[in-house]
Amino acid sequence: MKKALFGVVASVMMLASCSNLGEPEEIIQESEDAEKETAIIPKYNISDDYYKMLVPFETSESRGYVVQNLNTRLDISEFETGLMRMTLDTFSTDKYYFKEGQYLDRETISDWLERKLEGAALEAELEKDKDFKNVGLNPPKSKEGSITEQNENSPIYLAHILEHDYLVKKDENTLELGGVSIGLALNSVHYYETEEGYPREKEIEMETIEEVGKEYAQEIINRMRSMEGLSDVPIVVALYVQAPKSSIIPGHFFAKTVVDSGSSKIGRWSTVDEEYYVFPSTEASKNKPDDANRFTLLKGDIEEFFPNYTGVIGTAFYQNEELRQMKIDIPMQFYGKSEVIAFTQYLAGKVVEYYREDYISLEVNITSTNGEEAVIVKKPGQDEPFVHIYQ
Repeated sequence: MKKALFGVVASVMMLASCSNLGEPEEIIQESEDAEKETAIIPKYNISDDYYKMLVPFETSESRGYVVQNLNTRLDISEFETGLMRMTLDTFSTDKYYFKEGQYLDRETISDWLERKLEGAALEAELEKDKDFKNVGLNPPKSKEGSITEQNENSPIYLAHILEHDYLVKKDENTLELGGVSIGLALNSVHYYETEEGYPREKEIEMETIEEVGKEYAQEIINRMRSMEGLSDVPIVVALYVQAPKSSIIPGHFFAKTVVDSGSSKIGRWSTVDEEYYVFPSTEASKNKPDDANRFTLLKGDIEEFFPNYTGVIGTAFYQNEELRQMKIDIPMQFYGKSEVIAFTQYLAGKVVEYYREDYISLEVNITSTNGEEAVIVKKPGQDEPFVHIYQ
């Protein structure tokens, strides 16, 4: 494990400024089956953007299933952390405590992600299993045209369903379920094979994604309301479109709604305006020209200082058309630790100069063939960046 060469004092100050300190608290969790379990509310809270999570950490029965169903590691991370972000204005971090989903187990989610069967396919399944429940949400396989046409016209829209639970204090020492959030991950590309076995892909129109996503959401709410323990809690539902398999940025959430306690009807949907861009890229230059220009200027300064760099890649996150996060990865070829220190010091000043807005979260990772060399982090509200060089 690499050790810090400097920045230890800064890291301690950063922890103190970003964490809410307090004593650990023992609490009782109540469940619908009347069982009671003792848990600990952690002493530290990283920030107001994160929920406190109980110890011992109780995993979901569908744990790890998201990894199998989403296209990339980036989508996996964004889908999970983004779903928490979708709930912040409904379940506040100062009142609610996070718990992995305990109601939708792996088998339930798997069954719901299957295709709905009809005709001969349904009859054949019922012959094998008379108790078979035809609960698949994805559309039946097309039977029209050639094998290639059937495959092309049989997209899988719903890729994954993710549940998060939120607990709230019933009294001073007891927690109970206070709300649930459900994320639906939808495919933006339909991957299929021709009759000869050649791989093909077809983009799914955003209008179609939104339409089927909202239909699935209503059906899922209907089913969840019939489950023990979920009949009378508010449920946040958020729709996520995942990126193509070849993408170097994740997908994004595009709509959400809150189903009131005791209700099964989804009313008004809210548009979620979030998007990722990679710099440099044609899309970023076209849609975010000002930010593309300042990234180009920063890149030019890096080239001037150290011409033997191997590339600079930026990943930007936008909310409501405004830049909120910028992560910059800089792989370099260094020939000594003094070069790392000099370059990092120079770059720390430059990134603050170019990204001076108080609301932008900034992270710069400097790497070499030996691994991590340095990291520069500036959180919203901080005047100076946190700089850490690895030994």
